[in-house]
Amino acid sequence: MKRFSIFIILFGWMYGLTGNELAEKMDHRKTPLDSKVDLLMKLTNKKGKTRSSTLHSIVKDDGAKQIIWFLSPADDRGVAFLKIEHDDRDDEMRIWLPAFKKIRRISAKKRSDSFMGSDMSFEDLSSRQIDEFTFTLIGEENYDGIFCHLLESLPKEHLHTEYYRHVTWVDSTLFIPLKEDSYDKSNMLLKEKYFTYTKINDYHILTEIQVTNVQKNHSTHLKFENIELDIALEDRIFHERYLKHLPKYRI
Repeated sequence: MKRFSIFIILFGWMYGLTGNELAEKMDHRKTPLDSKVDLLMKLTNKKGKTRSSTLHSIVKDDGAKQIIWFLSPADDRGVAFLKIEHDDRDDEMRIWLPAFKKIRRISAKKRSDSFMGSDMSFEDLSSRQIDEFTFTLIGEENYDGIFCHLLESLPKEHLHTEYYRHVTWVDSTLFIPLKEDSYDKSNMLLKEKYFTYTKINDYHILTEIQVTNVQKNHSTHLKFENIELDIALEDRIFHERYLKHLPKYRI
C-alpha cells in the first residue's frame, strides 16, 4: 500500500496535473454549440421487469440549456422538462405535467428527487460546476483498455446534494468521463454510471448511458439516436412556454 501511494505521488508529479486542472480540461474540451437527439430510455427493476420510454431533447451551451419531451408511453406523453443553468444563482428547473395542466418548479432541495422514476436525479441532469466542488486526482487506472485518471469530486458544504463524493474514470487523452461511482452521505456506493461515445465530426458525443442504483438494484439505460449537431437553436426556445408543445421529431 505504501509503495502504491508513492507511485501515485510520483506519477502525478510526472504529469504535473492537479484535480482542478483535470476538471478544467474536461470543462474546456471541444463540444458542439447545440444539438437535438432522440432517446430510448429503459428502466429495469430488481425483479427484471422493464419499462421503456421515448424522448426528444434539445441542448445548447454544453448542456447549460436543455428541454426534454416525453413522447411515450401514453401516460407520460407530453411531460416536458426544462433546465437553465446559471453561474451566479441556483439553476432553473421546471417540469410540465399535462395531466394536471401545471408547470412545477424543481427547487434546490428537490434536486435529489428521481427524474421520472429513473435512476438519475434532477441533480444528475445538471453540469458539475467547478467552483462548487473540490477535485483531487487520486490515482490512475486502465479501464476497458484506456488509460484513465481517477478524479474524486467532493461537493462543497453549501451545495444541496444527495452525494458525499464521486469518483470518475477520465480518459487521459480525450478528457471525457467513461465511468463514475457516486457515493451517498454515508460514503456507501450508491450509483454506478457508464458512458459510451461516438466520434461525430470533431466531437466525441454521448451515445449511451447506463446508471445502476446498486442499493435498490434498479437500473436505467439511455440510448441516443438521430443526433444532429450545430443546428443554430435560438435561446428563446428554452422557455417554459415551449414545454407544452411536443416537437415534430419522432423516433
